[in-house]
Amino acid sequence: MNKNIFLYTCGLLCILASCKKDYGDLNHATVDAFTKNATTEQLNALVSGTESGMRNNLSLYLDDVGTIGREMYHFINAEPRYVTDLLGANDATLTGSNFYITNTWASRYQVVKNCNILIDAARHSNYISQEQKNGYTGFAKTIKAYQLLMNLNLTDSNGIRVDVADPDHLGPFVNYSDGLAAVAALLDSAVTDLGNASVVFPLPGFENFTDAAGLTKFNRALAARVAVYREKWVDALTDLNGSFFDLNGAPSLGVYHVFGSGSGDQLNDFFIPQNQTGDVRIAHPSFAADITPGDDRIGKATPRTAVASLNGLSGDRDVWVYTSSTAPIPIIKNEELILLYAECKIQLSGMPDAIVALNRIRTAHNLSPYAGAITPQALLTEMLNQRRFSLYCEGHRWIDLRRYGRLNELPIDRPGDDVWTKFPVPVSEQ
Repeated sequence: MNKNIFLYTCGLLCILASCKKDYGDLNHATVDAFTKNATTEQLNALVSGTESGMRNNLSLYLDDVGTIGREMYHFINAEPRYVTDLLGANDATLTGSNFYITNTWASRYQVVKNCNILIDAARHSNYISQEQKNGYTGFAKTIKAYQLLMNLNLTDSNGIRVDVADPDHLGPFVNYSDGLAAVAALLDSAVTDLGNASVVFPLPGFENFTDAAGLTKFNRALAARVAVYREKWVDALTDLNGSFFDLNGAPSLGVYHVFGSGSGDQLNDFFIPQNQTGDVRIAHPSFAADITPGDDRIGKATPRTAVASLNGLSGDRDVWVYTSSTAPIPIIKNEELILLYAECKIQLSGMPDAIVALNRIRTAHNLSPYAGAITPQALLTEMLNQRRFSLYCEGHRWIDLRRYGRLNELPIDRPGDDVWTKFPVPVSEQ
């Protein structure tokens, strides 16, 4: 990221951080002046700041969903709530005043506020064409929808606020179904903007998706995910066709959060070196126990030289999905899209097509083709199993099992532990 752009963006994000209900103060004089007639450099600074802000507390989000979804444990002596509250130990419960919801919730809404400022700034800029305005707006709406979806993934039926443009008059909470509908509508509005846009954002992690056409493909990939969550299978297939979905393409193709060690950049703080003691992320024992012998995805959970234990929990494998402090984290990738395609085909009784897609994943990971029952239930189980290992510690398993009513399949590690269905909203919202 350009240093001058970064310094400018940091100042703006600091403004956003001094917020009402964690969203930022749009009445600050600097922001007001900024949105009246932003230059291209200022608009690009907002784009870069938006991309950068998406990484804030991302590791905490993955800890939240990964722990409840029994993918991993985060052992850290100084913070027992990772293995008490998140796992429901003894009488522990999730509360709206704790860091595991307040921090990630605030980070997502700070990016939403950044997106709202970008939309407003582009609309009122005299330095850019209408086609360029459409590009900035389409990008901002796409990212805003993604951030809202992440918070909705946490709170589920407790809902989210969609309208937060005016911090003095926040919109109401909407339920899960209406929240998903609002996210889908925002993505659709963004793709309309991008259809008549002229823009190129050379953002890290967006390689091959930096112009209007590429951003449209990224947008439709997210739209396919949302359509599947809404059980709109035909719509999801249409969205996949407009995305970068490629049944025979590289599974890793996609859009990523990218990290760096340069001045003012961020490191991937989900990464922890192998065999570390003290602060460790340990693969849930069920990962290795349940994986098919020969599956190369076992490399995502590597054996430790010594068992790690805390609070009645233990494990002998490190989480090894992100293997350096600068390893990227997927926003969405082709491997997920292939599995979304398989899911839609199963739900629409297109079993042969579903099996082709599932076998694309299986053979990519050193497994033989699927040879199980060809029934909707059996194939859905196979699809969820492939998602479990292909998207391990990327933020999906808890959400997947919840939407299929299968949270009771998750292991209970200690007597009295619970598998939560949702997070409470932060107390500042109540």
